[in-house]
Amino acid sequence: MLETHLKSPVTRRRLCASPAAEHLDAFADWLRQQGYTPAYVDWSLRSLAAWTDWMITARYEAPDFLQAFDACALAVREERRTPYSRGPNRHSIAAAAVFIRFLQQSGKLPPPVTPPSPSDRWPVLGEFRSWMRDHRGLSTTTLDLYGGILPGLLDSIGDDPKTYSPESLRAFVQERARPHGVHFARCIVVAVRAFVRFLGATGKCPAGMEHAIPCFASWQLSSVPKFLAAEDVERIIQSCGDYGFGLRDKPVLLLLARLGLRASEVAQLKFTDIDWRNGSIAVCGKGRRHETLPLPQEVGDAILLYLNQGRPSLKVPQVFITVRPPFRALTRASVTHIVRSALSRTGIKAPINGAHVLRHSAATTMLRQGATLAGVGAILRHRSPMTTAHYAKVDFGLLSEIAQPWPEVSSC
Repeated sequence: MLETHLKSPVTRRRLCASPAAEHLDAFADWLRQQGYTPAYVDWSLRSLAAWTDWMITARYEAPDFLQAFDACALAVREERRTPYSRGPNRHSIAAAAVFIRFLQQSGKLPPPVTPPSPSDRWPVLGEFRSWMRDHRGLSTTTLDLYGGILPGLLDSIGDDPKTYSPESLRAFVQERARPHGVHFARCIVVAVRAFVRFLGATGKCPAGMEHAIPCFASWQLSSVPKFLAAEDVERIIQSCGDYGFGLRDKPVLLLLARLGLRASEVAQLKFTDIDWRNGSIAVCGKGRRHETLPLPQEVGDAILLYLNQGRPSLKVPQVFITVRPPFRALTRASVTHIVRSALSRTGIKAPINGAHVLRHSAATTMLRQGATLAGVGAILRHRSPMTTAHYAKVDFGLLSEIAQPWPEVSSC
């Protein structure tokens, strides 16, 4: 009954006289089943009442929920509203969006129309994605990166690989990379080369055409790793409180800062990956390589505290989930957002505004504490020692001691 979810009798009367009246009890029960608190359900129904009042004023009926939502959202964006006055606002639109999602999931409204994906428009992209996953072991993150580049290639030079030429491929790469820096420009080259290599391997275009795409100039080991000082890392970790968000964010930050995990690896961590008896953790990294790392006591204690006191009840294999309903497993972007929130909370200006700065910081901290490059490479799971050698330049004091003076030269 609506009385159990909404305290205000005036608001109940407004809702019961609205076009949404017949769906309200089921909607309130659905919110509770999704994990929303009673306070949120009450707030959501009160916010929904402002939208349904607007529907009555604008003469919208029950079958017109979608049209009423779009029209009301447009009115809220365009019309200036006096604070604390009656009428729909952004909270009403948010509550209406949840209400419409409920109607769509329960079959009362048609499901949302999603635009065709690039794989639907160009089936060869779907074949490429499957081929790269099965034969090259690429992760979903890398495939999504390629998926943001390759549709532009097919849109630019066509979807018939037999007509591709080295000149057209090079022209696309140069034009696509023009607005970006060298790092993303190199990603464009790698994506196009991988796609052309797939086309050659499957007989859709002449083999070896990927060699016609030169890479952008970039000198190995020319830059200095971007990292945070050890005291700043500790400030970030200690900024997590003892409430829901803090209980979850602290083990996430510790996995990034102590073990140097990537954001996607933290998001994909499952209960079965943690060996509590032996104090180890299994990580599935790049190329779907499975490796085992030691689980520090500090990290294990934070995970256990989160599981016992902070994790909502949700039957998914992933360890970390959202704090607010609807509950779902974290994504790579969610982990990045946790790091950005911690940086903003502590007022730290980071050279990289994302989770990878803690991976760099973990490597530099280990080196400064006396770890060898080989040991750091083992923890970070680098395939090549040259990748780990990038961190050999972080001790600027030691470098200044061994730096040789520039030899004197005579002026011209």
